[in-house]
Amino acid sequence: MSTVRTKDGTEIYYRDWGTGQAIVFSHGWPLSSDAWSGQMLYFAQQGYRVIAHDRRGHGRSTQTPAHNDMNSYADDLAAVMDHLDVRNAVLVGHSTGGGEVSRYIGRHGTRRVAKAVLISAVPPIMVKTTANPEGLPIEVFDGLRASVAKDPSQFYKDFAVLFYGANRPGANVSQGLLDQIWLLSMQAGVQNVYECIKAFSETDFTDDLRKFDVPTLLIHGEEDQIVPVTDSARKAAQLIRDVRAIYYPGAPHGITATHMDQVNADLLQFLKQDSRNSKAA
Repeated sequence: MSTVRTKDGTEIYYRDWGTGQAIVFSHGWPLSSDAWSGQMLYFAQQGYRVIAHDRRGHGRSTQTPAHNDMNSYADDLAAVMDHLDVRNAVLVGHSTGGGEVSRYIGRHGTRRVAKAVLISAVPPIMVKTTANPEGLPIEVFDGLRASVAKDPSQFYKDFAVLFYGANRPGANVSQGLLDQIWLLSMQAGVQNVYECIKAFSETDFTDDLRKFDVPTLLIHGEEDQIVPVTDSARKAAQLIRDVRAIYYPGAPHGITATHMDQVNADLLQFLKQDSRNSKAA
């Protein structure tokens, strides 16, 4: 397997296909880089180099007993970028991966980055606080932790339904797509999944978003049951200086799969857009 060893000895697995400008993908919780297969295949066929890694504790990366936090996730992404000497990259993050991309830019800057894309992403902050009264109550995330600890296998099956909006009238979600979440999630360490909940829900990315100095695209489903759009993308769009936001009516959290063709088309258009003209009207 292709891996890079981080400073704390963690082995981070990555996939690196094709040539051309690099698109670097960061996946959502509690999945792995395989969740990006629909994008990686498409963009490799369009002449791009596509790179995706498994977050520490997930997929084929080391199931770490510590450092399951957003700073470490961002530093792991930096280790992959440095190891592959990626330059002029487009960083794309879905859900928790959007937090990872945001913290990467906050900690490591944009020396290797040309553009950024946040899809169904968790920033600025998910949990309800005094400064974020519109956020989700901590009890929501305590419930996630309790479910992961008690019966992770059943939790992943139930989570898939909300992830893809399969509980909505008229939803057309295949059993195979629902099963994929269970399969990828079961490959992750339960401690890593459990501790990642705090990382994606309680990390405040406000200052990271203010450090974005590259053209940025936000894509979010308006019926996202996992990361409500009003508390995430609509707020993030006010913090990023050079941003274009696209909201999909009626779309769920897992739009990279349920709306794959639309996401790929919007992303391709953004990639081909001259940076000088990327500012939304």
